[in-house]
Amino acid sequence: MSRRLSRWALALPAALAIAVLSGCGSGQPSASTASGSASAGGGAKEVTVFAAASLTGTFTELGKAFEAAHPGTSVRFNFGSSATLAQQIVQGAPADVFAAASPATMKTVTDASLAGAPATFVRNKLQIAVPADNPAEVDELEDLADANVKVALCAQQVPCGAAAVKALDAAGLKVTPVTLEQDVKATLTKVELGEVDAALVYRTDVIAAAGKVKGIAFPEADKAINDYPIATLTEAPAGDLARQFVDLVLSRQGKDVLTKAGFETP
Repeated sequence: MSRRLSRWALALPAALAIAVLSGCGSGQPSASTASGSASAGGGAKEVTVFAAASLTGTFTELGKAFEAAHPGTSVRFNFGSSATLAQQIVQGAPADVFAAASPATMKTVTDASLAGAPATFVRNKLQIAVPADNPAEVDELEDLADANVKVALCAQQVPCGAAAVKALDAAGLKVTPVTLEQDVKATLTKVELGEVDAALVYRTDVIAAAGKVKGIAFPEADKAINDYPIATLTEAPAGDLARQFVDLVLSRQGKDVLTKAGFETP
């Protein structure tokens, strides 16, 4: 075991266990399994992908397609806040691929020489998410500055939170949220449960909520678009499979799945 991996094993076993097994909470488990090495029960190989929570639906679909095209191979996902995932990788978490929701979070990994040159594969923009019945009658971004409107935002250190800050600054608005969440899925859940009147989340997450919330577009979102980079990790236990998974994401098939979900091409 390398010195860096030893530090990970000693310092953060609980964090990795929660992230990989539970789920932007701290990662939601896929139906697939993985470890990056051959399994004892027949040589099935596995690839581990750390990906932004907003990619949960699309990457789960692509993971199934990858497994179908590579019989005997399984894909395991760790979905969560890009900032958290980047720190886990830097601290030694074994992974093969990293797909982040912003260049800044990918830079944490590339600056540590832990990933190859990243490729931007999609872009995403914010929408205002409100409950389906919109009890606070939110119609535009300015409504979020109303002290009577309960707002949820992502924490500023995560990509959806950084984008929200840019959008609000562009509009010249000061919004005081009642909660700051660690990832976009947790932020959207506050709306779905009726705990807040509105939240700033990605358009793709509104689409994925399938009618549980209503999405409201606003012009300042165009000034806070997030590019999503993907890269193979330099110490990937399953390097060949990692490169093949990245190729799938960058392929026409990958783009079709992603744009159908509301992502934009770069």
